[in-house]
Amino acid sequence: MSNSVLESLLTGNEYYVEHLDADHFEGVRDVQKPPAVSVGCSDSRVPVEALWNTDEAGKLFKSVNIANQAWTEIDGELVVNDVVGYAVTELGVSDVIILGHTGCGGVTSAYEAVVGDGMKDLPVAVEAAISRLVPLVEEARELGIFSEETPAGEAVNRLVEYAVVRQVEFLVESDEVPETTDCWGFVYDFQHTYGVEDGAAYLVSANGESNPDKLEEMVPAQFRERVRSIR
Repeated sequence: MSNSVLESLLTGNEYYVEHLDADHFEGVRDVQKPPAVSVGCSDSRVPVEALWNTDEAGKLFKSVNIANQAWTEIDGELVVNDVVGYAVTELGVSDVIILGHTGCGGVTSAYEAVVGDGMKDLPVAVEAAISRLVPLVEEARELGIFSEETPAGEAVNRLVEYAVVRQVEFLVESDEVPETTDCWGFVYDFQHTYGVEDGAAYLVSANGESNPDKLEEMVPAQFRERVRSIR
């Protein structure tokens, strides 16, 4: 029996091997010291390394999961997830990046659980991941970030941004993350919600600050159009 996916994977890896520079792993075969860790979504439309142009080995430590969550729950308490915890303690990364994206399915599920008939029947681990987002949706509704009149797609994208902002705040406030660590929050937009450039990531939070006017002061002038908020 043929397996087209398996063949595609092996063909893809063969192409990768053939086109890899001879010095690709120079200096990182036995040790890694990446400057940053990125927490992105598992969504197939979000190319975590490519969108930052960090394809070089050893440049980016990565966590990908449902709705780009930098936290997990242990004994009923939200704590920094294993990847971020390892990155800041064992690898000494200087920067943490929370990367949300428009049209996020995980955020959509949490939104529907709050405004609809409750949580759908999901695998246990998936339900746990979505449940961690439900309080954020409830908070956002109380703050007026969305209402019953807000179209669902627009509400979800506002919630994507809100979730990124809140997670950056969580990291900044966490005792598990050194105070010297910079924490950045971005939204990757492929729905032309923030602008018209496909592949653009927009800065929505920096070390707990989410006021666009203040964020613009932090970035080089040529990148100020990449500071946006839809909340």
